[in-house]
Amino acid sequence: MTAVTAMKRIGRSDAMRRVVCLMIALYIRTIWWTNRWHKEGYEPADSLHALRQPYIGAFWHGRLLMMPYGWPRVMPLAMLISPHGDGKVIAEAVRHLGIDIIPGSSNRRASEALRALVRTLRGGSCVAITPDGPDGPAMSATAGVIQVARLSGAPIFPITYATSRRRILASWDRFHLPLPFGRGIFLVDPPIAVPADATEAETAALRSHLEARLRAITAEADRRMGHEVVAPGTLNRQAWRARRRAAARPN
Repeated sequence: MTAVTAMKRIGRSDAMRRVVCLMIALYIRTIWWTNRWHKEGYEPADSLHALRQPYIGAFWHGRLLMMPYGWPRVMPLAMLISPHGDGKVIAEAVRHLGIDIIPGSSNRRASEALRALVRTLRGGSCVAITPDGPDGPAMSATAGVIQVARLSGAPIFPITYATSRRRILASWDRFHLPLPFGRGIFLVDPPIAVPADATEAETAALRSHLEARLRAITAEADRRMGHEVVAPGTLNRQAWRARRRAAARPN
């Protein structure tokens, strides 16, 4: 059974999903408490906390696991997560860590998710978005987060993490699985502002800028933890699964 199949089966069983979600939340807490963490670049976000001004945190899907600890809990935080498949498991796990969930994605209930994100920001809560989720390719940003920033007026903070002890899973998103008893680092880049009257060309340029900055700080975090840089993906989730299925077929 593949990990994807297992996650789908877990998602269909309420009892099993509750147990697995509790275990994931416990694992996240264990990683937090058994690693020595260092954080950099938080001063601009801290200034917004002091003013009670919400903002958008943007990070790659493969760096999702420890993001519940990526922000000080000075303000409420809501995370955009796909309402299908493994997204259900992730959503319930992070709820145990005090994070609200906005169901949706760039290609599933996209317009509803966009409106919900803007409402949440205007209501005073920060939001967290994976610009390459839920379908990838890994570390390639869509324009959705730029549109949220344009409509809400909230700035975007690129954020990432890396740990000295880890596994990079053979998944479409190059998932970073941190291991206990090591070191960890969170890096936050300066905020990206999106004008309310941004043109299509400006929106495209800001999307490219966000993608470049997120790739750069993720590479920097990996290097500072003593690892080679994880390369961006070239396949979306569907193409990645098709290649895996083709490789598994007997010749």
